[in-house]
Amino acid sequence: MLAEDLRPVFKAKGHDVIVVRKDAVDITHKMAVDLAVRAAAPDVLINCAAYTKVDRAEDDEALAMKVNGEAPGILAETCRKAGVKLVHYSTDFVFDGSKSTPYTEEDVVNPISVYGKSKLEGERRIIASGCEYLIIRTAWLFGHTGVNFPKRIVTLAGERDELNIVYDQTGTPTYTVDLAEATLNLLGKKASGIFNFTNDGIASWYDFAYLTLELERNKGRALKLNRVNPILTAGYKTPAARPPYSVLDKAKYRNITGAAIPHWTDALKRFVDREWEGK
Repeated sequence: MLAEDLRPVFKAKGHDVIVVRKDAVDITHKMAVDLAVRAAAPDVLINCAAYTKVDRAEDDEALAMKVNGEAPGILAETCRKAGVKLVHYSTDFVFDGSKSTPYTEEDVVNPISVYGKSKLEGERRIIASGCEYLIIRTAWLFGHTGVNFPKRIVTLAGERDELNIVYDQTGTPTYTVDLAEATLNLLGKKASGIFNFTNDGIASWYDFAYLTLELERNKGRALKLNRVNPILTAGYKTPAARPPYSVLDKAKYRNITGAAIPHWTDALKRFVDREWEGK
């Protein structure tokens, strides 16, 4: 989802982009990574690969840790030897959600799910490698490729009369196009280290769903849905625990880039508009 938006954003600014499909290189295999990096000889390696099935990871810890924890270390070690900068994406799930104010890059990490622990392990292995790196922590991604929350909500709203959506988990939806632009902005400033980036603003999953459906109806989409019910997390059990509050502080990003951050509501409107343009 993210890689598909990174490519046009970078190419539009005159960068040569070499796309490596996930079925072409096994990033958990050191020799395969070494050969791919040697063949491409990039200035920057951007890792968009991840195990993202949060609930399934609870029963599939070995694979989640291999892809999210071990593979970034392999990429980092290869980048260190080749003198290549590594860009890697991490997550709000490295935090436990016990704060009530936005998380900074310096806040104590304490993941409460296998997915969060695997992503934190990836961060640690990159840092320990000694390579030049840029780790971007982000959250609640949505984009035009693959399955994501707004697409899923629209599908369900076409099939059901009523939906129950959690309202006591708070974060920020993030449009992959805006994250791609932010990545380019950070690289343009030669930023290194850990940075937070999401769209601006705060939302619950209920807010996210409600606005998605409102925008779709305004476009003329016929939906079977009559009602969206806000419910507590306690009423929607999932295998993996989620941080109740995972808003990320973007001051560090703003300070180094000077760039404005679009609000999530504006990002969602642009997403819906583009989805309809493609129909």
